[in-house]
Amino acid sequence: MEIRTYRKEDVPQIWEIFQKVVSTGDTYVFPTDSSYSVFEENWLKYDPVVACEGDEILGTYIIKKNQMGLGSHIGNGSYMVAPDCHGKGVGKKLGLHSLKFARDQGFKGLQFNLVVSTNEAAIRLWEKIGFKIIGTTPGAFMHKSYGYVDAHIMFRDLSDMG
Repeated sequence: MEIRTYRKEDVPQIWEIFQKVVSTGDTYVFPTDSSYSVFEENWLKYDPVVACEGDEILGTYIIKKNQMGLGSHIGNGSYMVAPDCHGKGVGKKLGLHSLKFARDQGFKGLQFNLVVSTNEAAIRLWEKIGFKIIGTTPGAFMHKSYGYVDAHIMFRDLSDMG
């Protein structure tokens, strides 16, 4: 598996993953019927990184500033894995890659502003690679199946990385 910055020819596959992931209404705040312009504005403009095998894109992540100005030293990460690749280690490899990527971009820490509490697999993964839940917002996510559920804020200090 190769992890690299996306190329123009990857965009259709990244868009397909984005559509599949947000359409479930169980992990991302994007409207379940998000348009291509939503994808461009909220994913593509941040120069996504992709995990691929040959020409097939298995997953993607973006890192951006969590806040402007005096808060811009903390990165914000978002990750999507193609549904047919769940459970194959793609998310973990993307997560580990993103820690070094974020540090190399000058970020002192990496934060997830909204990890849906019912997304137990993601929470376990992030905790395995050093993230901690630093807060919980009650009822912050309108889950397609469960209604209002809690959302966690997770953080990983990057200063301990060599």
